[in-house]
Amino acid sequence: MIIGTGSGVPLDNWGELQYNRQMRIGISCYSTFGGSGVVATEVGKALAARGHEVHLLSPTVPPRLLGFEDRIMFHEVTASTYPLFEAAPYSIALASKMADVAEHHDLQIMHAHYAIPHASAALLARMALGGRLKVVTTLHGTDITVVGSDPSYLSMVKLAIRESDAVTSVSEYLRDETYRTFKVDRPIDVIPNFVTAPSDPNAGCRKWLCPAGTSILTHISNFRPVKRVMDVMRTFERVQREHPAFLVMVGDGPDRAEAEAYARDQGFADRVRFTGKQLDIDTVLACSDVFLLPSGTESFGLAALEAMAHRVPVIASRVGGLPEVVRHGVDGYLEPLGDVDAMAEDALTLLRDPALRKRMGLSAQTRALETFEEKPIVDQYEEVYERVLAVPKSIVDFGARTR
Repeated sequence: MIIGTGSGVPLDNWGELQYNRQMRIGISCYSTFGGSGVVATEVGKALAARGHEVHLLSPTVPPRLLGFEDRIMFHEVTASTYPLFEAAPYSIALASKMADVAEHHDLQIMHAHYAIPHASAALLARMALGGRLKVVTTLHGTDITVVGSDPSYLSMVKLAIRESDAVTSVSEYLRDETYRTFKVDRPIDVIPNFVTAPSDPNAGCRKWLCPAGTSILTHISNFRPVKRVMDVMRTFERVQREHPAFLVMVGDGPDRAEAEAYARDQGFADRVRFTGKQLDIDTVLACSDVFLLPSGTESFGLAALEAMAHRVPVIASRVGGLPEVVRHGVDGYLEPLGDVDAMAEDALTLLRDPALRKRMGLSAQTRALETFEEKPIVDQYEEVYERVLAVPKSIVDFGARTR
């Protein structure tokens, strides 16, 4: 057996590598602006920065994969049309691409973000390769709370969870919900999302967004019903009656048109800016005073965490995994679902008391950057990979190939 460094140089002494644990990892995700696509891409980038070889599989380039990244390669998944099919079979195309990439790049692990179709496709790819590929599945929320609980998919989601070599969830809430819904008898590691220290963006957008002395409230989401964007609009409507304020709505989706119409009908459209999808959320958050997230459910609440990293207090629903991220009265406020009056009062309290807002913002940033720091969280993913590969930590090159 020859232990290699990944550069083709054999070593007679494993100790020379000093834990150069290079692994070859596939990561499958949707190319979304939302949580799962963001987390999958950021995990991949962090792993590549540590020297691992990462292959990212998705229908299009994920928004967070900007520019040329060392040791990270993108593979586009395309489902071919065929007259027999009413819809292109993406799951089969994904499984085939996974098997192809894994075989030609000698991947050890396929990390699937979402139970279906990614984990189920990874299991098919593993079968195609004769069981040589390890499958790690990360549950993000919708795959469990919405899609997974649909009777049409329940059996396949349960299979994906049961047959994966390891399963992780982004919050304790989601882990418990998975056990409750699917009655699976297997360990699920809770590995939360993470955030990095923000850059120092130009906060000059305040000058052209709104008049001096006006407070800025922000909401970022995919504008789907679960995000309850109309609660954002109703909360802001109450706030702007009593305090000079401007609302920035970042994102796009099915409920955007209704929100825009509501602002026009209620006469405050000139105090709201709908930006559409944005890559530069750092600048948006750097200009914000309060972040609103009145979601119907959140498995974790990555948007809230990113706001906290920018010293922006969060006002959110007390649902799902949000209480694991935001501490009520410390980093922001958590209110009962749909209680727009309470959320408006919270916002007015913060906007009228700059010292309180600053104190909560600093607390939020400290929590975000210390409790949800990148390094220890990516360490946990590496530990999961090492465990499923069943290679003792004393063996230094997990990317070694035997001949």
